[in-house]
Amino acid sequence: MKINHQAKAQMHAARNFADTGASQGARRATADAPVSARPLSPGIDSEVVAVAKRRRFSNADKRRIVLAAAACTKPGEIGALMRREGAYSSSLATWRRQYAGGELTGTASKKRGPKIDPARAELKQLAALMRERDKLKIQLSNAQLVIEVQKKVAALLEQLEPSRKFASP
Repeated sequence: MKINHQAKAQMHAARNFADTGASQGARRATADAPVSARPLSPGIDSEVVAVAKRRRFSNADKRRIVLAAAACTKPGEIGALMRREGAYSSSLATWRRQYAGGELTGTASKKRGPKIDPARAELKQLAALMRERDKLKIQLSNAQLVIEVQKKVAALLEQLEPSRKFASP
C-alpha cells in the first residue's frame, strides 16, 4: 500500500488552482483550452471536400520529380519538393526505381492487370482470323447459291421468251 505523503494544504491548493484544465492533465486540456478569436485568413479554404480524389502522376511528372529530387543538394530540399508536389517519399523511392529501370520513358502510364503472353496473343489472333475466314466462306457459298439460282431463272426466262415471240405477232 502506497501512502501519499503530500501535505493536505498542497493538495488543497492544487485542487483550487485557477486553471482546472491544467490540473486535470491531457484529459481535460482540450475542453478547457481557450478558443482562438482570430478569424481564418482569406487565402485558406476551410471547406471539406465531399469525395477525396486520389492524386495521379503521369510518367512525365514522375520523371520531372525524380530529376528535380536528384538536383536537390541542401538538407530539407527534397522534403519541400515533395510537399510542393503533393507526393510521398515512398512514392519517390518507387519512381527512382522505375526511372533506373527505364519504365518512365513513355508518356502513358503502365497498363495494370495481368500481362498478355505474346504466344498466347498470337494464338488468340489466329483463332479470331480463322472464325472470320469460316464466316466469309459461308457468306461466299450463300452468294454462289444465289448466283446459280439467278442463272437458272435467266435460262428459263430465255426458253419462255422465244415461244412468246411467235405467239404475239
